[in-house]
Amino acid sequence: MTLAHEPVLYQQIITALHPRSGGLYVDGTLGAGGHARGILEACAPAGSLIGLDVDPQALAIARETLAPYGNRFRLIQASYTKLGQILHEITSPPPDGILLDLGASSMQFDTPERGFSFRDDGPLDMRFDPSIARTASDIVNTFPEKDLVDILYRFGEERNARRIARAIIRNRPVYRTRQLASVIESVSSRHEAQHPAARTFQALRIAVNDELEAITRVLPQAVDAIQAGGRLAVISFHSLEDRIVKEFIRRESRDCLCPPRQPACTCGHQATVADLSRRPITPAPEEIQRNPRARSAKLRIAEKLVQPGTMI
Repeated sequence: MTLAHEPVLYQQIITALHPRSGGLYVDGTLGAGGHARGILEACAPAGSLIGLDVDPQALAIARETLAPYGNRFRLIQASYTKLGQILHEITSPPPDGILLDLGASSMQFDTPERGFSFRDDGPLDMRFDPSIARTASDIVNTFPEKDLVDILYRFGEERNARRIARAIIRNRPVYRTRQLASVIESVSSRHEAQHPAARTFQALRIAVNDELEAITRVLPQAVDAIQAGGRLAVISFHSLEDRIVKEFIRRESRDCLCPPRQPACTCGHQATVADLSRRPITPAPEEIQRNPRARSAKLRIAEKLVQPGTMI
């Protein structure tokens, strides 16, 4: 199976990681392999790449995409939350760059049977990793109203969370994506530019895959794993993701985390990275026109310091 796919912020990622021949790079969210292909091109002839993804369908497509690069890549079916453990187990040198492209991929949205899209009919699944037990259908059909409201509000920032949760419960069982979208549409205003089901589908996907916790877990591992002078590049697609990434990089780029009015530092914290993108990098209008899904993408870049507390 092959799918046409334009990686988001492709050239900006290559610029951010500045791959070199002989370097090692990690794509922790491999997807269809578009970014990985660009990295392998840029680090030719002797650079290499490790790709991680929990989705076996994505790995199969990426393996086909990257086949021309021979033995310069290694693909592993695993969550990026195990990044540190995996790099330790395969005894690789510290990577020169790590990429994390958060959220669901275009391939997953464009495969109706995966259940990520409210525009196409399919089962309410939404699992990145098909081996995990809980699906979106389980949440929609078994969670009490209070828990549904909490998920929609926390993970979707949905202002109509209570109204939508009650409509879902009234219409149970709900097993299909278009069925759920219709339930949401029936109690929502259509005056907004965004589809009324968008926030609910985002919230359910985040809950199914525990995405925000995964981001919180991987960022320290990535900084710890990367070599001095190496770079971490993270693409996020909504405010909840971006807030976690922004706050982590800002915290790790400071030498002291004590309250501003405290006369002397007692925390002992030392900066581990330099924040190279105090404002996120966003797609140019031309990219958004070619690929409307890129419109909400934000790229943040951090560079690991040679020594903690010492700028490169």
